Amino acid sequence: MMTINICIGSACHLKGSYNVVSELQEMIEESGLGDRVELTGVFCLGHCTDAVSVQIGDEVFSVNTDNVGEFFKNQVLAKI
Repeated sequence: MMTINICIGSACHLKGSYNVVSELQEMIEESGLGDRVELTGVFCLGHCTDAVSVQIGDEVFSVNTDNVGEFFKNQVLAKI
């Protein structure tokens, strides 16, 4: 099972973490990966920079509604 941690702390919340979570949930459902990918909300991953901090394993990515599709394709689908 792949776990995706999404920051829901103050800075990421203001940068749209709710929308990123919603879009990822939809992509996971549409891809039939509900039993293989888990989304978890976490507080502050220490990368309060450009966008919402999203972590898979030891890697932290900056994700927003503009690049969430590309993130899902390259970091989730490609690794499942």
